[in-house]
Amino acid sequence: MKAPILVVDDDHSSVSVITEVLEREEYQLFVANGGQSAIKILEQERINLVITDLQMPDMDGITLLKYITRQHPHTQVVILTGYGTVDSAIEAMNAGAFNFLQKPIDLKVLRATVTSALERQALLLQNVNLRQQLDEKFGFSNMIGRSKPMTDLFQLIRRVAPTDAIVLITGENGVGKEYIAQAIHNHSQRNGKQFKPVNCGAITPTLLESELFGHERGAFTGATARKTGIFEQADGGTLFLDEIGEMALEAQVRLLRVLEEGEFNRIGSSQTVRVDVRVLAATNKNLEEAVKNNEFRADLFHRINVFRLRVPPLRERVEDIPLLVNHFMDQMSRRHKKVVTKIEAQALDYLMQQEWSGNVRELRNVMETAVILTTSETITLADLSTDFFQSTKSPLTNESVTESKTEDFFGHVGMTMKELEKEAIIRALQKTNGNRDQAADLLGIGVRTLYRKLETYQIGN
Repeated sequence: MKAPILVVDDDHSSVSVITEVLEREEYQLFVANGGQSAIKILEQERINLVITDLQMPDMDGITLLKYITRQHPHTQVVILTGYGTVDSAIEAMNAGAFNFLQKPIDLKVLRATVTSALERQALLLQNVNLRQQLDEKFGFSNMIGRSKPMTDLFQLIRRVAPTDAIVLITGENGVGKEYIAQAIHNHSQRNGKQFKPVNCGAITPTLLESELFGHERGAFTGATARKTGIFEQADGGTLFLDEIGEMALEAQVRLLRVLEEGEFNRIGSSQTVRVDVRVLAATNKNLEEAVKNNEFRADLFHRINVFRLRVPPLRERVEDIPLLVNHFMDQMSRRHKKVVTKIEAQALDYLMQQEWSGNVRELRNVMETAVILTTSETITLADLSTDFFQSTKSPLTNESVTESKTEDFFGHVGMTMKELEKEAIIRALQKTNGNRDQAADLLGIGVRTLYRKLETYQIGN
């Protein structure tokens, strides 16, 4: 028996048509003639999909829909009505409906809609189950990853989180360093207190000191009132200093004092303020080099380098990409109110071959663009092309390869994406006289990726 489906309608002829079609598909069917009886069934049975009429005497379909999205968030809902208008369709979709169908029901459309809705529901449950598994084992339901680099990272977080140790989180842009900091806070004794993130690179040096430590009225031009700094606001909790390598040397002196003594002075004040704050810091810089170049204080570096966590780049955990793709596909579908439930194998394979210099953040942006661009429920390779190739310096848009201004790869009408990519690789090898390292640099991809593609396209054999 296939998935359980609940049909809700006071129109017996409509119910008869729907159930006859779905019984042939061997779905497990439940029937209710109104919203109240539907709720009773939902309270007793695990229902994957509800197909409900919009106009019913005891409870309208929108009210039932809102109940389901609130009490059974993973159950998909398809609204159908003989009174369909654009306004009611928009209201239903905004309230969380999977799709909207009009009577008389097109049986082919009904079958396709049911299949897509159940695929969406299965995807949601897969993500929920993964989060539950991670939460049961590691306590990190907001993080996605089953690869060894990530499970090793989770183990380290569990060890350091209950302590009050300063943690230095390192990793490339886009790997999710703030998520790591949030996870440490959530699993610490301070989790009931404030978690305050500050991006040191996004605030001017003068303002950063004021933001962190506060100031008194008249401390500088424009200081018209006393300001409480983030250290005071985070008292008892956790302060996350992102991009700490961008912090000015003057602010580093003040920060070191807080870390060493647990106290500071507001700008323009001689009064000492004591705080109890755990500090987590993150950087994508080589702080050892910054110390050598006198760009970062050695004493502060040694103070924050008590326990270091390195977040692996996406290229080191490629096996997590399908999980992340499913997660972002569902997230972006909901955000943009679209029905996108699948990604074709060729598109997923292409995503897994990329270098991902922007890491998880870049993958998330690519998936958001793909969800917006696709005109069906399945993301294809074509849906990835526009922004993806531009953002990742794909072989297809790397201008260093196509230096000739008179020839555009995309002008080759009829060529497939793979043919275009193969052409780009061949030209790069010709330009570098067969030097594969230089060709990889020219293409904007890693050498390992180039070797895989050479084997795939049988170039040079």
